[in-house]
Amino acid sequence: MSEIPWRAKWTQDQIRVLLLEQFETFRQVDTGIPRTRLAAVEQATSLPHAIVISGLRRVGKSTLLAQMARRLGQDQFYYLNFEDERFLGFQAEDANTVYQLLVELFGERKIFVVDEIQNVGGWESFVRRFMDMGFKFYITGSNASLLSRELGSRLTGRYVPIELFPFSFVEFLRFRNYEIPDPARMTTTDKGLLRRYLDEYLRLGGIPESLKYPDLPLLRILYDDVIYRDIAVRYNIEAINALKELAFYLVSNPASLISYNKLKQQLGLGSINTVKNYVEYLENSWLFFTVNVYAYSVKRQQIAPKKVYCIDTGLANSIGFTFSPNTGKFLENLVFLALRRNTKEIYYYVTPSGYEVDFYLPETRQIFQVTQNIEHPATREREIRALSEAMRTLGLAHGTILTDANLDPIAGDDLTIEIRSLAEWLTGIS
Repeated sequence: MSEIPWRAKWTQDQIRVLLLEQFETFRQVDTGIPRTRLAAVEQATSLPHAIVISGLRRVGKSTLLAQMARRLGQDQFYYLNFEDERFLGFQAEDANTVYQLLVELFGERKIFVVDEIQNVGGWESFVRRFMDMGFKFYITGSNASLLSRELGSRLTGRYVPIELFPFSFVEFLRFRNYEIPDPARMTTTDKGLLRRYLDEYLRLGGIPESLKYPDLPLLRILYDDVIYRDIAVRYNIEAINALKELAFYLVSNPASLISYNKLKQQLGLGSINTVKNYVEYLENSWLFFTVNVYAYSVKRQQIAPKKVYCIDTGLANSIGFTFSPNTGKFLENLVFLALRRNTKEIYYYVTPSGYEVDFYLPETRQIFQVTQNIEHPATREREIRALSEAMRTLGLAHGTILTDANLDPIAGDDLTIEIRSLAEWLTGIS
């Protein structure tokens, strides 16, 4: 028996109510603090391209759209939210029915604001068709793989991708109504407050809704939604326990090296391909990122262990399990997220002597080492030795250690290592 088409399930009056309710709800969204990525959205406004905002569930994509919509004016756009269960079964061929009713309700407009478009089968077809008719699209989605693959094949050269992450440290400070002091005039009190806020940010993370309602178990709900709805259902995974065990292992070990073969053995998963697929699904749903070692050999990059980072330290703190505080790893995770907001090309580096350096960015020729503090002589020597050898091997004159306080730079042998307060460094990177 064939499934009943979406438009046959509802009367036109019911669809009108749906569209009116969605628009009114969106119009009343609390827009919160201005997101840093709003500037990137505004820059693309004058282009004919679709603007696609992707990111984790509950990360603030709809709020960012609402902030942009306020700038456009509420009489300039149509709004659709495909996360609404009343749109279940909606297909691209239903777009004309909805468009006709939108014109009837709101008049003729040339902008579509669309939430969670990945829930619509064949969505790229109707977006492309309406773009050909001169419409502008602002779109959100929670599945990175779906968006990148379908956009690449269907909207080539006609979209601007914008990734939205949880609050950066700067956004977290704005959310806490803390005015960032001038770095050149920072007092001892300022430095102490900044480090206190960094500790809080490290523990709570940057998921807006979780920060707004700290007494609710929203991070657990978010995590479960991603595992069950965004991955298990979408990819038809029956071995849900294996997926859960893998996700739990990764969220409990942020900023750690992983090997597909070792994960297969540790967790008793069926095959290396199963592990690879599950990790890919977790990445596509924005829970984790993996980073390759930097090497001139692509084969070595592929077979060497990868480092894994969580989308949010608050999520890792809430869901993961450790025997002891994992502050150093969480600080490294924060630095990764700060760098990743601005570039995708991030690697870790292993020197010829086997010393590991946390981050190398070949595009900008920047290299970073992250450590909780370098007060102990052995720690200081280890971090400087690893960074110095990496700099010499890569032909870099400048490197940075991010730690708990600013210290005098280390200079010699045509190398300069800057030692920066991580809290202060984070206030200068969006």
